[in-house]
Amino acid sequence: MIDAAYCRQMARYNAWQNKDLRAVVEAMPKVELDRDRGAFFGSIFATLNHLLWADQIWLSRIAGTPAPKGGIPESCQLTPTIAVWGAERFRTDGAIRVWADALHTIDLTGDLNWYSGAMERQIAKPRALCIVHFFNHQAHHRGQIHAMLSAAGQKPQTTDLAFMPESF
Repeated sequence: MIDAAYCRQMARYNAWQNKDLRAVVEAMPKVELDRDRGAFFGSIFATLNHLLWADQIWLSRIAGTPAPKGGIPESCQLTPTIAVWGAERFRTDGAIRVWADALHTIDLTGDLNWYSGAMERQIAKPRALCIVHFFNHQAHHRGQIHAMLSAAGQKPQTTDLAFMPESF
C-alpha cells in the first residue's frame, strides 16, 4: 500500500503546508480567526486546533508520543491563542518528520490497536491504512482551512504537492 518514502514525503508536505498556514493566520486579527465560517468545526482557529489535536492523537498511536488531552469535542480549544498554536504546530510537525525519517517499510506492517473515544471501543486496523488516513486527514482539514482563508480575503500559497520545493 505505502512505504517509508511515502511517509517521509507526506511528512515534508505536511510541514511545508503548515508553515504557509502559520504565516497567514499569525498575521490575521483574532476576530477573523474566530468567526464562524460554516465549516464543520466553525472557525479557522477551531479547525486549526482540531487538526493539531488529531495529528497529536494519531502520532501518539503510531509513534508512542504523548496524547493530547480531551477528545474530539475538546479538540477545537486545544490551544488558547494563535501564537501558542503556531509553536505547537511547529513542534508537532517536527515530531512527525522525526518519526517518518526513522521509519522502515517493515514498520508499516501489521495492525494498529487503540481505544477510540469517538467509537467508544478498542479498534484494530492495518497500520498502513491508519497512516494513510493520518496524512489524508491533514489534507482534508487543510483544504477546509484554505477555503475559509480564501473566503476571508487571504492568499495562502499553492497546496499542490507537485510544487513543493525540493529543499523543504
